[in-house]
Amino acid sequence: MTKRPSGDVVVVGAGMVGAACALYAARAGLDVILVDRGPVAGGTTGAGEGNLLVSDKEPGPELQLALLSARLWEELAQELGAAVEYEPKGGLVVAATPESLTALTDLADGQRAAGVLTVPVEADQLHELEPHLAHGLAGGVLYPQDAQVMPTLAAAHLVRASGARLETGRTVTGVLHDTAGAVRGVRTDRGDLLAPAVVNAAGTWGAEVAALAGVRLPVLPRRGFVLVTEPLPRRVRHKVYAADYVADVASDSAALQTSPVVEGTAAGPVLIGASRERVGFDRSFSLPVVRALAAGATRLFPFLEHVRAMRAYLGFRPYLPDHLPAVGPDPRVRGLFHACGHEGAGIGLATGTGRLIAQTLTGRCPELDLTPFRPDRFDRPDHLARFAEEAAP
Repeated sequence: MTKRPSGDVVVVGAGMVGAACALYAARAGLDVILVDRGPVAGGTTGAGEGNLLVSDKEPGPELQLALLSARLWEELAQELGAAVEYEPKGGLVVAATPESLTALTDLADGQRAAGVLTVPVEADQLHELEPHLAHGLAGGVLYPQDAQVMPTLAAAHLVRASGARLETGRTVTGVLHDTAGAVRGVRTDRGDLLAPAVVNAAGTWGAEVAALAGVRLPVLPRRGFVLVTEPLPRRVRHKVYAADYVADVASDSAALQTSPVVEGTAAGPVLIGASRERVGFDRSFSLPVVRALAAGATRLFPFLEHVRAMRAYLGFRPYLPDHLPAVGPDPRVRGLFHACGHEGAGIGLATGTGRLIAQTLTGRCPELDLTPFRPDRFDRPDHLARFAEEAAP
C-alpha cells in the first residue's frame, strides 16, 4: 500500500496568504504541506497589484494587522527584496476638494494615533512629490510606509523559502475528521494528505473549503479590473490614489464602484485601478469599467491620455461582509484554521496573517487579539441577517 503523505499542517491555497502561512509555520518548526488545485499564485494573487498598504485602513484591527505585516515585509525585504521587486515607495493620497481634504486629514489623524506615519501635503507641495500630477487638487497626505512587491514573484519566493512540500495541480475534495470530529487532513483528487491541522487559505474559494470541513464562512467574490500601460520611464513615483478610494474599499454596495489608483512599477508599466463590483465569478471583460479606470487615471495624471494601454486583467477579491478577514482557529472544528477573506489587501496582510497562524498552530499567544477575526463570528444573529442582505442578488 502506498503511504499517504503526512505532516504537521496542510495549508490549502498557494496564493500569497497561503505562502506566508507556510513560511511562518515552517520557521516555527512545523512540517508543512502546501496544496493548491492550480499553480502558485494562480488565483487572486496573480491578478493583484502587489500593494502593501497602511494608508487605506481605518483605525481598528485591520490597521493593526497591516502595521504588523508591514514590519514583517520590511524584514523579508532584507532577505528577498530584489528578487520580489520590493519597493518602499510610499503612498500619496490626494483630495480634489477642500471637503474631501478635511475628511482625509481626519482619517490621517486617527491613523497617526494608531501608529501610522503620515505627512500632510499642501496643494503647492504636491508637484514636488509627483511632478506630473494634475493641477488644481486641494492637497493630500503622504504615507511613507506604503510599499509594493511583484505578487507572483513574492508568493513563489515565500513558498521556496518555506521549504514546504508543494502539491500543485491537486484539488482538495474533502476535509478528513477523526472519530471525535477533529481534523486529520484533507482528501484530494490524487489521494489523502494527513495532518492534525488544516489551514484554509483558499482566498475567494474559502467558503467552499470551509464547507468541506462542515462550517460556514460567508466569503464572496468581488471583481476588480487592472489596466496596464506600455513600459515607461518612471513618471509616477508613489502609489497615488484619490481620497474616495478608502470609502469604496469600505463600501457594502454590490454595484460597480471605481476610484482612480495609479502607480508605476519596477518593470516600467503603470498599473491603473481600482474597480469593485459583486457579480459572482463572472470573468466577462467589461469595456465600461476599463474606460472608467482610464478616465479616472487621466484626471490624476493627464500625460496618461497619450500613453497606450497594453492589456487589462481581472481578479476576484475574497470579500467578507464586515470587511475583516477570518484569521485563526475555528472553535467549531478542532484543528481547522482560517486565513482568508482579506478582500483586496491580501498581499499586504499576508505576512502578519502567516505569523499569527503560526503562533496559534504552535500554541503560542498571538501578537494581536484575534477576536475581531474569529471565523465563527458570522454565526451570531446580527451577522446572519447582514450576510443574508450581502448575499442577495
